[in-house]
Amino acid sequence: MPPLRVVNAVAPTRVCDIGGWTDTWFAGRGKVLNLAVHPSVEVQLEVHPREGSAGQVVLDVEDAGDRYAFSPSPSSGEALPGRHPLLEAAVDEVGVPGDVAVRIGIHSDAPMGASTGTSAAVVVALVGALDAVRGRRRSAQEVASEAHRIEVERLALQSGVQDQLCSASGGICFIEVDEYPRATVTRLGVPDPFWWELDRRLLLVFLGPHRSSAVHQRVIAELEAAEDASTALPALRAMAERARDAVCAGDLPAFGRAMTANTELQADLAPGLVSAEARAVIDVARAHGALGWKVNGAGGEGGSVTVLCGHDRTGKRRLARALDDVDPRFRGLPISLSRTGLRVWQAPGAP
Repeated sequence: MPPLRVVNAVAPTRVCDIGGWTDTWFAGRGKVLNLAVHPSVEVQLEVHPREGSAGQVVLDVEDAGDRYAFSPSPSSGEALPGRHPLLEAAVDEVGVPGDVAVRIGIHSDAPMGASTGTSAAVVVALVGALDAVRGRRRSAQEVASEAHRIEVERLALQSGVQDQLCSASGGICFIEVDEYPRATVTRLGVPDPFWWELDRRLLLVFLGPHRSSAVHQRVIAELEAAEDASTALPALRAMAERARDAVCAGDLPAFGRAMTANTELQADLAPGLVSAEARAVIDVARAHGALGWKVNGAGGEGGSVTVLCGHDRTGKRRLARALDDVDPRFRGLPISLSRTGLRVWQAPGAP
């Protein structure tokens, strides 16, 4: 049967999280600058009349080649043992009207495990689309908060707040966490030439699927147990401010230096947070005149590195070709800055 309504939602992913690790429960307070980028996450909800006892929700996770039906159990408040627990928990939390069934299609050109906040963007887009089906409209901050709560409370996952906030807000974000998880977001306004030049020079290098490890748990335990002043957290917060000031001044070399310095602070947290593969990318970037580089996310095995290339218009392409020669597993992924965060709309004239 044709759908009654079709709702679309798009949310960007995130790169270059300067000040990361400070937006977490164990840091308590923090400052992060990050960049919302395409490729985005796309969610489409088809709303159908519900018939009999058929599953109320069909999940079509396109990139995993997985499609199945399930019936949500609202207000259970527990993690779900389903095939895609995070998605099912989001549907549970927001809910679907009892008289309809929905087909949820999910796709992104951003590879999972790239440490670019893709899973957070998926939940932001899904919450936004489900809100629209229920006739509810929340602010970007409220959607981000709900998406974060689903991860940390329903699934007991380690998650800072920056990924959800950047995905919901878009643009160049300066995020201040005054008392975790409470935070404010300032979208930095920059002249078009700076935006265009930053966009032109960014290169995202995918190293392989990110794998959480005992290294992360050890870092978390050490940061939780130590006095704040004796950790790298104050320096990471200051690095976010330094990056913000560079952006506001239109100073790309200074922004690149903040990226590089932040990566070295990550490396100081624990051996392995800046992996041998990431170091290989950094060596090539340095040799090709890059202004800076940032290991995305918490770091560790796999994931990705954001590189800020120099002014030469051919430099980014030459750097990407050189990476192919170093390790054929490295992939330069096309990205572009996203001025917009979460967007939700009903398809006109659908079906």
